[in-house]
Parts: sequence; C-alpha cells; structure tokens
Amino acid sequence: MEIANFGVEEWLNVWENDAVYDIAGSSIASFTLEELISIDGTNPKEFFDKIFDVKMNYGWIEGSPEFKQQVSKLYKNVPPECILQTNGATGANLLALYSLIEPNDHVIAMHPSYQQLFDIPRSLGAEVSLWEIYEENDWMPDLEELKSMIRPNTKMICLNNANNPTGTVLDDQLLKEIVAIASEVGAYILVDEVYKPLDPNQQVSSIVDLYDKGIATNSLSKTYSVPGVRVGWTASNQEVADIFRKYRDYTMICSGVLDDVIAVHTLKNKEAVLNRNREIVFTNLEILKEWAKHEPRVSLVFPKAVSTSFIHLDIPIDVEDFCIDLLKTKGVLLVPGNRFDVPEHARLGYCTKTETLKKGLAELSSYLRKFD
Repeated sequence: MEIANFGVEEWLNVWENDAVYDIAGSSIASFTLEELISIDGTNPKEFFDKIFDVKMNYGWIEGSPEFKQQVSKLYKNVPPECILQTNGATGANLLALYSLIEPNDHVIAMHPSYQQLFDIPRSLGAEVSLWEIYEENDWMPDLEELKSMIRPNTKMICLNNANNPTGTVLDDQLLKEIVAIASEVGAYILVDEVYKPLDPNQQVSSIVDLYDKGIATNSLSKTYSVPGVRVGWTASNQEVADIFRKYRDYTMICSGVLDDVIAVHTLKNKEAVLNRNREIVFTNLEILKEWAKHEPRVSLVFPKAVSTSFIHLDIPIDVEDFCIDLLKTKGVLLVPGNRFDVPEHARLGYCTKTETLKKGLAELSSYLRKFD
C-alpha cells in the first residue's frame, strides 16, 4: 500500500520541540491533569485514591458504559451501543475509511482539510475528487461543484466541520443540502467534528443527527483540551457500527483503562470545560484580530469561534523556508501552508495560552519587518 507522507504531522514531529512560542497547534490550551480533575471541585488526590485498586487489564473493549453514555448525550439520536471508542479522532477516521472504502470506489473530500480524509481513501485504491474551499469565498465550498462531482459509484463524502486549517464552519442549511446530494446515490458522509464552534449563537448539528448514513468522528483533543488521553470515537447508525466492530478488532483492542476514566470525567464536566475554553477562544480571537489589523503582511478569514486559523502571508520567499527561519531565529512555530497544499499561507493556532499568543505574534511581526 502506497500513501503520501502526512504533511502536518511530519512537520510537527520534526519542529514542535524546538518552539519557544508554539502557535502552530489547533487544540485549545491543554489542561494540566490537576486543572481537569478539579474543574468540578473534585480533590485530585481523592480522585486518584479511588482508582488505585483499578486493575490494569484491557478494561472495556469498546469504551466503558459510562463513556458511551456520556458521548451519546452529545447527539440527538445515537444510542450508546452505536458509540465506539477509538485512539483519538485519527483512529476514528482510520476505522471509518478502512471499514468502508474499497478499490474503485469514488470518494469526494473537502480540500484543504485534514489529510487523512483524502489520502487514506487514495491508499485504499479509491478515486478521490477534491471539493475545494475558496479563500475569496471565506473558505467556503461551492455546492454546484459538488453536484457536478457526484457519481453513481460515489461511496463517501468526507468533510471536516469546522475545517482544519481554515476554521470554516458548514452550517445546518449547507449540511442539509450536502445530505440531499449524497442521498441521491446512497453515499456515506463522514465528518470529522473535532472542532466544535464555541459561539453560543451558532448551532451546528452533527452529521449523524441529519443523515442516517452520516458518520461522525470526534475526540477530546481539540475542543475539550485533553489530547493527552488519546480518546476519540465514532458515532453512526447501528448497521455501520456493526461493520466498524469487525474492522476495529484489526486496528485496536481498547484505549487505556486510566484514559477512559479521565475521558468520562471530562465529558461529565463538559459544560465547565466548554465555558473555560469559550473564554480562551473569544479572548484570543480579539487579540488575533487586533494584531492582524496592524500587521500589513498578514490577512485572514477569521475563524468562527473554533481553535484554528489560516493566515495569508505577503512574503517573497517559500513559506516552508519562511517558517523554518522564523522558528530558528525567533522561536515561533507555525505550520506552513504547503503542508495543506496551500502555499503562501500558514496555520496559526491562536488558542494557545494567551501570553504565549501575545509574545508569539509580537515576534512574528518583528520577523516580518525584514521584508518591508
């Protein structure tokens, strides 16, 4: 099986540990374990005292009943038995694609987007059509283009909502139109939903609540600020969940016992977690907007209260060379846009700690002055 190098992950694997100001990531500032456990007033020592006698066996293979119950509450019509725990959303996406995509299938994938969603289908022998999103249209796609791409053998449409790296959000009206197009040929719609818009005035439904052949993947890594537990999940109808069960046995046995415990605690306190993260998003977004207003070499379509942004850089050099030299001279880490097949851009993770964002943006502006 041939597969392309994973651009974003390959970049971060090489450069992430060299950063002084890491403003490349797409998670909201991660919790410490103490902060997470105590978010509801729980004493961390008492919390861990209670689990000292937990056996370090395989635990619940598909995720504990408590985990499945908590995740099912995130959806309108998905019962716990249709929730399968995975190794992060990357594991969830892999499971869904590995289970359903075969050679000669046709797949339509949003682009730019998370690379798994188009390069895994290619590696499995599918023909992939890229459904572009356009900066001049606020990084939104064109429905007429989707209609022109659909074929009788279109097996799946792959979306990332909200989108990584741009922060674009597909609202319910647009999702329903995509559902109508997919249903004409019975295609699945797989949506990586790890980036939840945190604007309380913006309601975006999960694809599984809009379409019977919708498949949602998600995790605790981005919106919930707990990437360290490596817990994600799939949500689907019963028929699809049963297909996934067979293939899941080949891709993983279970998540860790302690990871499941921490995941349950996080989900039980999701409102407190989201309130904390909403404050970070809106505080830092205002900082980003004010900075961009006064930075002549940067423009961007501002994200819709999600944790990733994609800046357009007015620079006379290759963007990857720019990002490497920026890191080496100023300690500022970005992800160059060519890692998403979009030159002259960079992913800027503005939802890091506020002080890190302020210092990182100041150093980025200082570096950009060399091109004036």
